[in-house]
Amino acid sequence: MAIDPQLLAYYRRLAAQYAGAPVPVDAPARRARFAEVAASSVVPDPAGITWTDLPVALNGRALTARLFRHATNEPARLVVYFHGGGWVVGSHRTHHTVAALLAADTGCAVASVDYRLAPEYPFPVPCDDAVEAVQWFAGQRASLGLDTGFLAVAGDSAGGHLAALAAQRVNAEAGRHVVGAQLLVYPVTAPVLSTESYRAFADGPGLTRDEMAWFWTQFIGADGLARGVQHDDPRVHLMAKAPPMQPPATAIVVAANDVLRDDGLAYADFLVRHDTTVVTIEAGGMTHGFARLQPDAPRAREWMQRAARAFTSLFDEA
Repeated sequence: MAIDPQLLAYYRRLAAQYAGAPVPVDAPARRARFAEVAASSVVPDPAGITWTDLPVALNGRALTARLFRHATNEPARLVVYFHGGGWVVGSHRTHHTVAALLAADTGCAVASVDYRLAPEYPFPVPCDDAVEAVQWFAGQRASLGLDTGFLAVAGDSAGGHLAALAAQRVNAEAGRHVVGAQLLVYPVTAPVLSTESYRAFADGPGLTRDEMAWFWTQFIGADGLARGVQHDDPRVHLMAKAPPMQPPATAIVVAANDVLRDDGLAYADFLVRHDTTVVTIEAGGMTHGFARLQPDAPRAREWMQRAARAFTSLFDEA
């Protein structure tokens, strides 16, 4: 499918901006470049949305989360959000506008978690951070003035992987649906780089096969990536085993022009096979990362608004 003209114009501007600049090769350099690129797509927050950074005190460490909420006295429903970036780059700052718009579009409070990153903190550290952060927020809803009867998770790309994993683990450990709904935007779901979408969109734009291989290697190591479809740890390969209990109602959004398109579609099928209510949206004309590019492409904004509607339509099942 043809790529949206506004997205193509964005990629051309980006190519011109960095023409002749050295290609970042290590994690610190990639983080710096990603932060610089992402800053150009951060816009003023929607009317009525405020935010604050708060410490998330976990076992032996503290993370930071940026909590977006509406100017209202009503206890809002909470969505815990995990940013993308291949478990290596990104932060609550690079995804500030994504979370702010999600809060505006859903009417929920959104807590964007700044989890620890590979390779300094490889698997399973980001997974542990995600699980414990969701558990922490579940226990803090009353003190934060939020709806104590509802909790959802969301994330994009590697953040979608962490959100799905966290929902599964938190619910399984509690023996009930603490997390009632999830929104997964072009999620990473398996260390398998041989699907049709990986072949079709190996060179991007938005994300390439080689970049995804590098991210996986930073996260689980070269040996872990080599195991691929044979990887039996469901914290890595989300479809390696049957879920311990029925997963929460799920909205999955994939980009039509994305190496990870088939990751998301395969996970949607997996959830359906395990009796989960699933809404799947294939965003035509979009590339990987389009949720961050809503200020740059009106069609990207429209797709994310549609995703928010699909997500909130599941709340009554939560």
